[in-house]
Amino acid sequence: MKINRDLTNTMINSLWRVISGPVMLLAIPIFLTPVEQGYWYTFSGLAALSIFADLGFTTIVLQFSAHEFAHLKFGEKNILIGEDKHLWKLSSFFRFTIFWLRRVICIVFPLIMIGGYIFLSLKPADIHWQIAWILYSVASAGAFFNSAIMSFFEGCNSVGVLQSVRFRVAVCSTLTSLFGLAMGWNIYALSLSLLVNVLVGMAYIICYFSQPIRQMWKKSSIDCYDWWPEFSSLIWRYAVSWCSGYFIFQLFTPLAFHFHGVEFSGKIGISIAMWTAGFSISNTWITAIMPKMNMLVSERKWDELDTLFQRNLIRTLCTMFLGGIFYFLLYYSLVDSVSFFHRVLDPFNMFVLFISWMLQMWVNSIASYLRAHKKEPLMQISFISGVWVAITTVIFAKFFSEEYMFMGFLSQFIFSVPTVYRIYQNQKKEHKRYDF
Repeated sequence: MKINRDLTNTMINSLWRVISGPVMLLAIPIFLTPVEQGYWYTFSGLAALSIFADLGFTTIVLQFSAHEFAHLKFGEKNILIGEDKHLWKLSSFFRFTIFWLRRVICIVFPLIMIGGYIFLSLKPADIHWQIAWILYSVASAGAFFNSAIMSFFEGCNSVGVLQSVRFRVAVCSTLTSLFGLAMGWNIYALSLSLLVNVLVGMAYIICYFSQPIRQMWKKSSIDCYDWWPEFSSLIWRYAVSWCSGYFIFQLFTPLAFHFHGVEFSGKIGISIAMWTAGFSISNTWITAIMPKMNMLVSERKWDELDTLFQRNLIRTLCTMFLGGIFYFLLYYSLVDSVSFFHRVLDPFNMFVLFISWMLQMWVNSIASYLRAHKKEPLMQISFISGVWVAITTVIFAKFFSEEYMFMGFLSQFIFSVPTVYRIYQNQKKEHKRYDF
């Protein structure tokens, strides 16, 4: 029943993306000029440098809290109850999380703001983007903080509650974006929508979790469990994977901005946004079971873990596949009558992105399964893939025509998919050794 509620709320959140995603994708070309569209998606691409603040931290937060919460539960008035040892460890980890966030936000986000400002200044344009970029950078720091806290409580088997919160936050953010665009605020609509996202998210966190937050803060005020040895053994591995992820997924828009101009970067940005939305919707099946997978690993219920994962993996891939087919049917039916299709990439590049995101969907699902074991066995392959995609994308962007922009992205799956599958099979064999 709990998984069903989690899945239902996750699906509602994803349904909103199904509605809001296309609405925003249509609204941006309507209300923005091609140049403004380019800045809109370049902002997003540069803000994605926040991955260097995350470094996999939000995933570790979910995993560690889930492993401790497997021995706890929420009682009346949302008070945490259960074994005192695990309550103490969970409380200590919450305090550790807050301290880590404070340090990282103060170091990384000022660098993102300054670096992005310098990068955007390299392409003079008749548009006032400076204040909008500063607001967006500040809001990105707040969004990162909210995301980490929500991940902590998702690990506490509160996926359904947090997905409901994410849904309400997304509604407020989308409506702010649409209102801002309609009022002619251009790229400022993006900055203001993210600020609304942060403020509404913080309000809901306080509303739902103020009681356990006070309880954990008080519990850990005198004596704390030392999480650093266990945390540090994972964070550097995750850091390599997450940094590599930036070069695999987020490098295209800034490179297009630099080598092919603002308008083409806008096409790149809106096209990637489409497939990213499809990826997020499809990934709902995995997102909904992540805390449960971590708990099953903690309890060593391998058969139940594998059954749950494999069923949701099939659903994930089918959802992504059907979404891709639906897009191409729409394209070839409406391309001559709907101007939106002239603001996105050509069919060849869109097909390359579709195949690439399908393969990435499979890799991402396997990675979630493996990370539920408090491991990061994909560090090396993530690093190699990141270096490969970065180098090949720079080469294709600089020396070849626009249609080859994603060849490096697609080609990295030739070696990454077989390697990830082998690691996955080895982990399943390790389960059998646990049973003896």
